[in-house]
Amino acid sequence: MKTNERNIGAAFLYKKTSLEDVFTPEDFTDEHRMIRSTAKQFIEKEIQPYKDEIENQDFEKVVSLLRKAGDLGLLAHSIPENYGGLGLDKVSKGIVGEMVGPASGYSVAHSNHTCIATLPITYFGTPEQKAKYLPKMASGEWIGAYCLTEPNAGSDALASQTTARLNEVGTHYLLNGSKLYITNAIFSHTFIVYAKVDGQHFTAFIVEKGFPGISFGPEEEKMGIKGSSTRTVIFEDCEVPVENLLGEIGKGHVIALNVLNLGRFNLGSACMGAAKFGLSKAVQFIQERKQFGRSIGEFPASKEKVGQMAAQIYAAESVQYRTAHLLEESLGDLYETNDIKLVGKRMSEYATECAICKVFGSETLDYVADETLQLHGGAGFIKDYGIEQMYRDSRINRIFEGTNEINRLLIPTHLFRKVMKGEVDLHGKVQEALLELQKSPSPYEGALVKEREAIDLYRNVFLLCAGLAFDAFGEELVHEQETLMRLADIAIALYSAESVVYRTYKSILQSGEEVNNLKVDLTRTYLEAATWEVERLSRSLVNQLTDGEKQVNLIKLLMRECSRFTSFGKSFERNRGIAEKQYDANQFVC
Repeated sequence: MKTNERNIGAAFLYKKTSLEDVFTPEDFTDEHRMIRSTAKQFIEKEIQPYKDEIENQDFEKVVSLLRKAGDLGLLAHSIPENYGGLGLDKVSKGIVGEMVGPASGYSVAHSNHTCIATLPITYFGTPEQKAKYLPKMASGEWIGAYCLTEPNAGSDALASQTTARLNEVGTHYLLNGSKLYITNAIFSHTFIVYAKVDGQHFTAFIVEKGFPGISFGPEEEKMGIKGSSTRTVIFEDCEVPVENLLGEIGKGHVIALNVLNLGRFNLGSACMGAAKFGLSKAVQFIQERKQFGRSIGEFPASKEKVGQMAAQIYAAESVQYRTAHLLEESLGDLYETNDIKLVGKRMSEYATECAICKVFGSETLDYVADETLQLHGGAGFIKDYGIEQMYRDSRINRIFEGTNEINRLLIPTHLFRKVMKGEVDLHGKVQEALLELQKSPSPYEGALVKEREAIDLYRNVFLLCAGLAFDAFGEELVHEQETLMRLADIAIALYSAESVVYRTYKSILQSGEEVNNLKVDLTRTYLEAATWEVERLSRSLVNQLTDGEKQVNLIKLLMRECSRFTSFGKSFERNRGIAEKQYDANQFVC
């Protein structure tokens, strides 16, 4: 795709998406499938046999496994070929993330290294910095860490108090401060560190473990992800050569915040992979465990749980690979550029979509982990079954890479910034949405007519509520967090449902409806839940943002339109059928 034809980030919120712009797992190339197979075999053969050692914090074993991953190229997907990497696309990055996802603490160590610890150098390093560090990071000879969080700077990263001062001879910056909760801390060789030059200019640096003045606090005793090292990193007049300044002085936020966008995407992939693993554990157990003379899996209540989990995972998978392709369109031709401004702009383009990946993926995993434990009953609480560890490990993902609350606030805020810049005519879009809500004739024909109509409904409801919010608060909307979070949840429902419907519709167009019956069922189960959520959220917003006759009329309109999409047939029977397909495969299938 040519640069001037690129999609625009967050455009799904205010205009219809072209079917050809939605990439799906069914579009994988042979290379994608080969990478998937390699990563899957590595996790099964090299990681799972050592899960107890990893959980018991045998970090020498973790490092040796990371180096084996390096030998297979699994650390090199996002490093250019010129610097010892594979230079693969973001779909491949997502595939590796998914496959590594079930590997608990190892997964965190692996993903942290390949994403936020490596990408700052990949995209913002000088040729000399890339040549020095990237080949070692691609092979696993050197492991990386990312140092942003501080005692008084978490979600507000730019409140950093770590300082950098140039020494008298101008050869080194002296860093002073500390960074909290740093993943891979004790076995990393490179640290991407953010500090304020002269106490003012937020700037990134590449710090090596051997530099004088760097030290580490004790290992944190964590609830989960124990197989990853987490420590405080302390800088006391830490000597960093001037050539290790990353990017430009005062432009550290361009690196920090934009690299986190890719980190959020990556986290969504890992969570989706872990959720698939959880579902496989659930269906295997409930088919073996018997109560009242039958396997637990035969009971309709169990089948409903499995059917709903499978639908949620189908949505998460659809979201991840759609976003992977968008990121590839934006970043695929930038491996060799030294234009930092262009890199920053392209990295931020899909910030909304990446935030959705993070929120949706992490909450899908938490949901699946919880239901998997429930289906295991008392066994879920026992260490030997592995479910209690999955439950503990999953919880951090709603905090990593910016809390889900922060990410929710970001999702609609990106759109409102475009509105205030005059890039999006929100008033015009709202008027169009209101007209569409008031008329019923369908613009569609063929397969999934009602499902495609539902997507238009979600978008129109989002626009209506966004318009009400902007009219009520204007530029002060940024402070109205309850409103922003509800708008974010409607946006998440829209993006995930659209990803699901378009994926299924593409499959039907390619191979017919009969062979895609399971996809259709998964789509309908997901849409039923999404419609109830959209109606609930929108009615809450209308109640808060309007009053009198306008409020009454809008609530009636929302109830009337949403009621058309709260049912897509007999859900009990459908979910039983979905569950039985998962049972047959003993894992997630679609």
